[in-house]
Amino acid sequence: MLVEIFEASHGVLLDLRYGTADNFTGRAVYRNPRCYLHRDAEVLLARATDLASRQGLKVKIFDAFRPAEAQWTLWNHTPDPEFLADPRRGSPHSRGVAVDVGLVDGMARELDMGTAFDAFTPLSHHGSVAVPEMAQRNRYLLLGLMTAAGFDFYRNEWWHYQMFDSRRYPVLSDSVLPNPML
Repeated sequence: MLVEIFEASHGVLLDLRYGTADNFTGRAVYRNPRCYLHRDAEVLLARATDLASRQGLKVKIFDAFRPAEAQWTLWNHTPDPEFLADPRRGSPHSRGVAVDVGLVDGMARELDMGTAFDAFTPLSHHGSVAVPEMAQRNRYLLLGLMTAAGFDFYRNEWWHYQMFDSRRYPVLSDSVLPNPML
């Protein structure tokens, strides 16, 4: 059901922020950071990476499958329903059908999106015109690539994309992984 995503086989860059202290919690959430997606979401990711490569770009992944236990850790730190799914309802990340991404150019430099990943501010909203014009263009480029690939977006986070029918997938625990992350 879940497929591990690797840089070489999937043509992406991995920067799994919850495996480091470089995230809004200030500490690593994953002891063993890995990148997994449900096989249905992996198909969409493959489309997105193909579309990006045709533009001389690469998809950079900040987070993908997030075990239900990790969702609780994030929620307990910052219970903000504008930016985090309440774990009682289940996050698309905990179903393996959401991915947090950015874009990098041919030199692996991140395209400016106007805010950092996981900046819990209205400036992170897709439609924010308060970020520089180039960042707005980069967000629209990312939005176009990801939606053309078949993903839906979350309006409050320029980095978050998920499958349209995410609720039909079950919430999963770290225990389902061949290489647990927690």
